[in-house]
Amino acid sequence: MTNQTVVAIGNFDGVHLGHRQVLAQAQQQAPDLPLVAVTFWPHPIAVLRPERAPELLCGLSMRIDLLKKAGAHEVRVVEFTQRVAQWTPEHFVEQVLVPLNPRVVVVGENFAFGHRAAGTVATLRDLSRGRYEVVVLPLVADDSALSSTRVRAALAQGDVHGAAAILGRPYRFSGIVVMGDQRGRTLGFPTANLTVPRGHACPADGVYAGWVTRLDDPDAERWPAAVSVGSNPTFDGAERRVESYVLDRTDLELYGVPIGVDFVARLRGQVKFDSLDALVTQMNSDVAATRTVLAEARPGGKPGQAPSTQPSDPART
Repeated sequence: MTNQTVVAIGNFDGVHLGHRQVLAQAQQQAPDLPLVAVTFWPHPIAVLRPERAPELLCGLSMRIDLLKKAGAHEVRVVEFTQRVAQWTPEHFVEQVLVPLNPRVVVVGENFAFGHRAAGTVATLRDLSRGRYEVVVLPLVADDSALSSTRVRAALAQGDVHGAAAILGRPYRFSGIVVMGDQRGRTLGFPTANLTVPRGHACPADGVYAGWVTRLDDPDAERWPAAVSVGSNPTFDGAERRVESYVLDRTDLELYGVPIGVDFVARLRGQVKFDSLDALVTQMNSDVAATRTVLAEARPGGKPGQAPSTQPSDPART
């Protein structure tokens, strides 16, 4: 890369509203230059202290896509390994920043880099040697209103509406549709099933209203769906899944297809039913509630607000 750039550095997990503000402020430093977002994969904590690694809000491909939609002209991914963790601050600058030919490098006030986080904002300025300007932004901290940590906390409580308020969009869980137990098909509610990989954030167990979209077709429509998260306690299930019933569709063949599930509102907690009849009755109620929620979430409605008839303290298992 020979032309000058503006570089913003960060983990950018989830690319929430705070991250988007950082990118916008970075671009304002030099509006005439392309904006390059530098991010790390996997999360550095997952390499340095795996037992403390945060659950990821999205995969790498989705992060790149979201960063570009947020204004980045290019995304550079630093593959974070034990070897990279040993880099000195000087080596990081020469290997990562200098090749981008930055006029401006934008970082948060708590930015640290290099082996044992030896490099600080002051170090970054010292190493610039006049080649670039360092702009420090007051990044939102993890205990503030806009942070990846707050998104994870909201999801863990099933508060997908709160997560969406921080993200600036509904939380999306994506993956490849796998074959499940096929019970839903026999009950009249065939579902597209996604496994929940370890280390990936997912809303708390329960039933939600949401949207399902094929990710292998850029022109695909989104389908309204009632979404169950959990392990099917009625059938003594063990594997946690995200199971989506696309309303009024029994003709979809989605095995092996990548889909995204956008969570709009939580309807209830997960319940273990005493009979199939009780389960089917509740599933019909969930479908009706889903229609109401998604209708209200359209323009003119109240986004993400569930019907007033939902249980206030649903049974959980």
